Amino acid sequence: MKAAVMRAQNAPLEIEELNIDNPGPGEVLVKTKASGICHSDLHVIEGGLPMPPPCVLGHEPAGIVEAVGPDVTTVAPGDAVIACLSRYCGSCKFCTGGRPYLCTAGFMGRPGGNLTPALTDQNGEAVAQFTSLSSFAEQMLTTEKSVVKIRDDMPLDRACLIGCGVTTGLGAALHTVNIRAGDAIVVIGCGGVGLSAIQGARISGAGKIIAVDAQPWKFDLARDCGATDCVDASQGNSVEAVMELTGGGADFVFECIGLKPTIEQGVQMTGRGGTTVLVGVLPVTETVSISAADLTLGEKNITGSLMGSNRFQYDMPRYIDFYLDGRLRLDEMISSRIPLEEINDAFDLMRKGEAARQVIMFD
Repeated sequence: MKAAVMRAQNAPLEIEELNIDNPGPGEVLVKTKASGICHSDLHVIEGGLPMPPPCVLGHEPAGIVEAVGPDVTTVAPGDAVIACLSRYCGSCKFCTGGRPYLCTAGFMGRPGGNLTPALTDQNGEAVAQFTSLSSFAEQMLTTEKSVVKIRDDMPLDRACLIGCGVTTGLGAALHTVNIRAGDAIVVIGCGGVGLSAIQGARISGAGKIIAVDAQPWKFDLARDCGATDCVDASQGNSVEAVMELTGGGADFVFECIGLKPTIEQGVQMTGRGGTTVLVGVLPVTETVSISAADLTLGEKNITGSLMGSNRFQYDMPRYIDFYLDGRLRLDEMISSRIPLEEINDAFDLMRKGEAARQVIMFD
C-alpha cells in the first residue's frame, strides 16, 4: 500500500510502498477513504510531540472496513467507520469511571501483546504507527476499540473531520465545560478545531461568540459557524478588544492553537469566575506563565480538554446526525481536497496559516 512516511523530523514526508499485516484478535483492517490533516501531525514533524521516525502520521480518518480479526463484534467488512485516536481498554479506572478519553490503551501497541509490526517497509524494517492509526496511508490496521460504525449516507470526506478536529473543538464546548444559555464565549484560533468550538458554543445556546485570529480571511468561516463578533489579533490589542466586547471578560475562553502567548492572553480575556479551556496542543517542552492573582482574587479557572472529553463510540454517531440535520457545518470547513502526493504542500499551507482543514482523498 502507498503511505507518507516520516523518515526524519523537519523533513518532507516520503511517499513509499509499505506492507501491512493481517488483522489479529481484536483488530480491524480499514481501507482509508479520507483523512484530515491536523496540526498535531505538524507538531510531530517539527519535534514538538515525541514520535521517533520512521513512522506514518495521520489520525483523522474515515474509511471502509476490509477485514476483521477474531473476537471483533462491533464492525464487519463493508461498514463505514470513523477511526479515533482515543483508543480505550474498557476496564481501567478511566473507562469504568466514564472518562475513556483519558485511557492510556493507545500507547499499548497491538492487542494481546502481539509484537509483529503492523507496518514494514520494502526492506522488512518496522515503521511505527502514530496513535495506533497512521491514516496517511491507503490502509490502516487498528483495533476494534479505535473505530465506530457510522451511517452509510454520511459522506466520508466530511466524516473524517469528526475523527479529531471536530470532536476536539465541539466536545470542548459540549462536554468539557457547561456553557449556559446567553454566556459570552471567546474562541482563539479559527482552524478546524476552533471553528468546531464556535459551533459547539452556538449549539449550546451561547449569547456572544467572539472569534479571535490573526488571519482575517477566516472570519467569514467563523461567522458561518456561529461567531457573532470577530477580533483581528494582528491589529491592536486583542485582549482589550475582547474586554470591551464582553464588558469585563468572557465566561469561557477556548484556546484552540496551542501557543504560549495565546494561552496567556486567553486567561487575561477570561472574566472573573470564568474558565479558560486549553484545547490546542502545546509542545511538551513549553510552559506558560499565569498570574496567581487571576486564580485567587479573580477566581478564574483553567482546565484542559483532551479530544473534547469524548466518548467517541457514543458521540461521533450523534455528530453525524448533527451534520445531516443541519446543526453541524462541515462543508464550509474544508479548504481543499488533495491526493496523498500533495501532503507536503498541504503542511506548507498549514505553516503559513492559509488553510482551515485540508482533506486527503484516497481512491
